Amino acid sequence: MTIASAPDLETRPSAGVRPLLGRLVRRPAGAFGLAVVAALVLVAVFAPYVVPYDGAVQDIPNRLQGPSGSHLLGTDGLGRDLLSRILLGVRVELAVALPAVCAALVLGLLLGLVAGYLGGWVDNAVVVFMDTIQAFPSVVLALVLVAVLGPSLTNLVIVVAITFAPQSARVTRASVLALRQSPFIEAERALGASTLRIIGVHVLPNVIAPLFILLAMNIPSAITVEAGLSFLGMGVQPPTPSWGVILSDGFADVYEAPWAVLWTALALVLTTIGFTTLGETLRDVSDPRLSGAKGLRYDR
Repeated sequence: MTIASAPDLETRPSAGVRPLLGRLVRRPAGAFGLAVVAALVLVAVFAPYVVPYDGAVQDIPNRLQGPSGSHLLGTDGLGRDLLSRILLGVRVELAVALPAVCAALVLGLLLGLVAGYLGGWVDNAVVVFMDTIQAFPSVVLALVLVAVLGPSLTNLVIVVAITFAPQSARVTRASVLALRQSPFIEAERALGASTLRIIGVHVLPNVIAPLFILLAMNIPSAITVEAGLSFLGMGVQPPTPSWGVILSDGFADVYEAPWAVLWTALALVLTTIGFTTLGETLRDVSDPRLSGAKGLRYDR
């Protein structure tokens, strides 16, 4: 990944939130991603008040029904309303993904700042640590950590945070390495500025923006990891309506009534596309050079 030179980073006018949102919604992909994410947030906040049924109430006589007027998405193997469970599952997914990717961002930011600025053996140690974690596929590493810590919502957040932290650390380290020898950093050192001041005032503001873009793009991956672990019985435990739990229950009757698998998989796909397109468009409009765009201006 390439970043701007130090003078560009120091003199470039910062875009406000409203102009950034304006450029975001003018792009179809950005408008779509923003609409999906906004809808998910609203569902997560208001789902308990708008769902047609209690997601935990069983109705055995009406089990495995298809979509109907009383159950818009059908029912599962225990007669529970699928629409209610999928909407309530949005809260579970975001309750795992948002804290996990935020914790990964903070942990990766700290490791990347320390490694990139101090260099030497500290940098080597952090790089070896990151390489060790990233040597394992995300799901395999998550399975190992959950097996050690035990399946629970809190442990799931910890596991996902550890799994995604090296990505934030690498992005931060690369940015800090490019900034460390910049003229304005050298000038601050010559004036006797402390390391904490240099990092806090000059380095941190210039490396934080790519991390927020990475955060938006990591949320769907975190949701997928959570759903996979819950599907295998290693994450959120029944009867909590996690999407992975709904998928696991649905596969038991997939040939008789595929609705649970179909609607939940569709929710996962839509969520992944929404967050990914939002993150990519946010990257493009905030700094075209990060995506290799040509001929675009920051004041556009």
